[in-house]
Amino acid sequence: MSRSLFLTLAALIAIGVGGIALLAPEVLLSSKGIHGNAPARVWVREVGAMLLAAGVTAWLVRAHEDSPTLRALLWGNALLQIGLLPIELIAHAQGVILHTMGVVPNTVLHVVLASGFVTYARAIRPRA
Repeated sequence: MSRSLFLTLAALIAIGVGGIALLAPEVLLSSKGIHGNAPARVWVREVGAMLLAAGVTAWLVRAHEDSPTLRALLWGNALLQIGLLPIELIAHAQGVILHTMGVVPNTVLHVVLASGFVTYARAIRPRA
């Protein structure tokens, strides 16, 4: 898959999930077995705004040529995915997230996206 296609898909996923999280946080929370929790809705909205911004950024740079800036952006997105990866797994193990199927898709998605961001970041060689 080309980097441009990967970034396009990553952008669409982030914009979609971010938009839902920002505008309808209860949809995401209920898919995980969490209901009626006002503080959680606030934090899901915050994450939604962050994902929306990350998605728009990925969309805007999807066709850019290799550069140190693009490499940094890819590493930053890889770090975001790696950072998000264990959070729901730990919450599920602790009984905070009740539905396994509310965790599995995100876990797979974080692994796939992190792998893609790392792969494409490593492919851009730093300038000497």
